[in-house]
Amino acid sequence: MKQIIASLVFVYFETKKKAYIAMSTVFNNNLKTLGLLQVSKEQTEIINGPAYKEYIKILYLPAGYKLRVDFACYDTRQPTLFFISPNQYLELEAAGEESGYFIFYNRDFYCIQIHDQEVACDGLLFNNIRNMPKVELLENEIAFLGGLFKEMIEEFQLNDSSLEEMMRTYLKQLLIRATRSWKRQHLTHDVTDQQSDLEFFRKFTRLVEEHYKSKHTVADYADFLCMAPKTITHKFNRLRLPQPNEVIKNRIILEAKRLLVHTSLTAKEIAYELGYNDPAYFSRLFQTKTGESPSGFRANF
Repeated sequence: MKQIIASLVFVYFETKKKAYIAMSTVFNNNLKTLGLLQVSKEQTEIINGPAYKEYIKILYLPAGYKLRVDFACYDTRQPTLFFISPNQYLELEAAGEESGYFIFYNRDFYCIQIHDQEVACDGLLFNNIRNMPKVELLENEIAFLGGLFKEMIEEFQLNDSSLEEMMRTYLKQLLIRATRSWKRQHLTHDVTDQQSDLEFFRKFTRLVEEHYKSKHTVADYADFLCMAPKTITHKFNRLRLPQPNEVIKNRIILEAKRLLVHTSLTAKEIAYELGYNDPAYFSRLFQTKTGESPSGFRANF
C-alpha cells in the first residue's frame, strides 16, 4: 500500500541575531511531492536556498516584493503570480508587509508536458520564449486565489485518502485561471481569438526549449513543424514577436549566462554544452548578443 504523508515541516535558520521558524505543509507519496509555504520576510532565506531548486515553483506575492528570476528583476505593485521552472534561478531580494504563498512540486506529482491538454500552460506560464513568468491579478482573481489557498490548507489538515487528487485539482485550477489571465495581459485580442496562431506560439516555444542545445537555425524548427522557414517568420510577425532566429539565439544565450554565473564551466566547455563545436564562433555570438565576452560577463556579474 502506498504511504501518504501530510505533515507540518519546520525549518530553522539563523539570521544575524534571530532564529525563525518557517512552516510548510507538504504532501509526499513515494516520488510525488507538493508543498505549500507561507512567504514573509522571515522565509526569504529558505526560499532562496538550495532546498527548492529541483522543484517547479509558483509564487503568489502581494505588493511590495522584489525578486530576481534569472537576470530579470521584478517589483510587485499588486498581487502577482510568478511561475518558475527548475532550470531557472530564483532569488527573493525583498519582502512586502503582507504574506504570500509559495507552492513547490515535482514532475512526478504533475507534469505539464504530459498533461498539456488539461491546462494548456506549457509555453505560456512555463518555458516561455518571451521570458515573462508573471501574471498580475485583478480583484476577482485575488479573491479566487485567496479561497483556493485556504482550501488547500484545510485539505492538508484533513489528511484524507483523497488528498493527492484534491491537491492536483487545486493546482490545475490555479494553472488554468493563470493561463487565461496571461493571455489577457500579454497577447492582443486578435491573437487570443486566433487559436491556431496561439497554438503555434506554444508549439514553437516547447520545441525551442527542448532542442535549443542541438538545433540552432529556423530551418531546423521548420522541419519539426513541417512548414517553410518563411511561414514561421510570417507567423512571428502576426504575433508581434521578434524574428524566430533571434528567439532561438536568445534562448541559447540565456542558458550560457546561467552556466557562466552558476557553474565553474569554462567558456569552451559551455560552447560544447550548447552544441557549438567551434568555441570561437560561440564567443563571437555571445559578444554580439550581450556586448561582452563570456569571461567579461562572468567577471562583471
